[in-house]
Amino acid sequence: MGDGTTVTCHGPGTPYSADHGKSTSPDCGHRYERSAADQPDGRYKGTATATWTVTWTAPALNDGGMFTETRQTAFSVRVGEVQVLN
Repeated sequence: MGDGTTVTCHGPGTPYSADHGKSTSPDCGHRYERSAADQPDGRYKGTATATWTVTWTAPALNDGGMFTETRQTAFSVRVGEVQVLN
């Protein structure tokens, strides 16, 4: 996540809907606890990785198999202010 945290999500996640507003993800997410002011360009930098494992069958051909596909994308996020309430 760029701040030293690694987040691993299992499953497809919950699709965003406007009625969720700014609430946190119910099944996978990350909350930054410090501003990125001390980072290069004032941004946290990280890599998002998605891995899919697909099992397929073609009964009419008496065939099937499995393959895994992995994609990575670099990202950066500006975190300008973090507020803490106690």
